[in-house]
Amino acid sequence: MKLYADTPARRSAQLLSDLLLVAWTVVWIWAGRVVYDTTAALAVPGRKLADAGDGLSGYMTEAGERAADIPVVGDSLRSPFDGAGSASRRLAEAGRDQQEAVLDLALLLGVVVAAVPILLLVAVWLPGRVRFVRRATAARGLIDADADIDLFALRALATQPMHVLARISDDPAGAWRSRDETVVRALAAVELRDSGLRLPQ
Repeated sequence: MKLYADTPARRSAQLLSDLLLVAWTVVWIWAGRVVYDTTAALAVPGRKLADAGDGLSGYMTEAGERAADIPVVGDSLRSPFDGAGSASRRLAEAGRDQQEAVLDLALLLGVVVAAVPILLLVAVWLPGRVRFVRRATAARGLIDADADIDLFALRALATQPMHVLARISDDPAGAWRSRDETVVRALAAVELRDSGLRLPQ
């Protein structure tokens, strides 16, 4: 598999684009983490509410048990404490629910803030990289003989712009037909350069 071009300028551009993708990814993961942390801080009141509700429920339950020990009126005294303890437990549960909802929202916002820009850039970057890797890998597998170089020269005649062909020869097709090695190699080199490869010596 051929990941990078043989030609220095194109290889440098590919490395730069890969590094920019990595930097872009790191920046947006960091931004997603900041959004998560900032949003998760909104869960603090819910946590305090849950702690306060749990503490109050414990005190009310304990007070109700002590009140129940009072002879004759204990059961009637215990009832308001049990009611307050039950209300405190519901308050604590509401605090935990609020805390959980805020943390779920924080996670969702953090993932969206990080994932959307990263996926947008990958959607632009990936097709070009995959196309290069497929084309360069296939071309590299074909340049192991003189007949293969002739194939790339023929492909250059069919696909390269006229001004590129004119720089190689006044009659590139005639030179290719007569097997002019210099022109054939020059045509193949131009086509291989488009695939990010160099013509073998």
